[in-house]
Amino acid sequence: MANNELQTRTASDGQAPSAPHVVPPVDIFEDDSGITLLADLPGVSRERLGVRVDGDTLTLEGTAEVAGPSQMELVYGEAQPQVYRREFSLSRELDASRIEAQLKDGVLRLTIPKAEDARPRRIEVRVG
Repeated sequence: MANNELQTRTASDGQAPSAPHVVPPVDIFEDDSGITLLADLPGVSRERLGVRVDGDTLTLEGTAEVAGPSQMELVYGEAQPQVYRREFSLSRELDASRIEAQLKDGVLRLTIPKAEDARPRRIEVRVG
C-alpha cells in the first residue's frame, strides 16, 4: 500500500530545520502500476518549481509568484510569496528513475511507477 511506498518526512527525521516554508497538501493514489501524487502549489510556475530525488528522498520545492501591477510600488501586502517544501521517503518498490511530473493550474502531478519486479503479474499455469 501507499503508506509503505511513499512516506512523508519531517524536519524531526534527523535533518536540520530549513527556512520557514509552507507544507503543501497532497493526495496520493495507488494502483497496480504505481503511485500518483497530487500536490497543491498555487501560484508556483514551472520555472520556480523543483522536484528532485536524492537516494530514497523525493523533495518538492517551489516559490509562488505574486504579480502586482507594473510600475507600481507595493505599500502594503498580505499576499506575500509562499515558499513550499515537502519531502517523502520512497520505497525500493518504486522506480524513481522513471518519475514523470506535470504542473497544471497550480497542481503538480507526479507519476511514480513501481519497479517491474514489484508489479503484480499473472502466472500461467500449464497442465502437466
